[in-house]
Amino acid sequence: MDLFKFFTKDEVNSKDIARERLKMVLAQDRTNISPQILNMLKANIIELVSGYMEIDEGGVQVQLTRNTSVRRGATSELVANIPIRKVKNIGKTM
Repeated sequence: MDLFKFFTKDEVNSKDIARERLKMVLAQDRTNISPQILNMLKANIIELVSGYMEIDEGGVQVQLTRNTSVRRGATSELVANIPIRKVKNIGKTM
């Protein structure tokens, strides 16, 4: 085991980034939502959640997924992964 790798953050390699981008492009294509709209949606989600929590904006991931079920048929889902650093004390009284 490399001791330096143990103490450093794992780097994401380019094939994983390319795979995630391809998944996002395919999902966007299936739902007819442009990358610009998805980026605007991501920015709005970040702005809204930031009013209530401190988040890691660089780690926010927003993607569209497509699920198929017998009962509901094909549906699209918006999935947002938002790393939360701290919840703000809004509206709390002492």
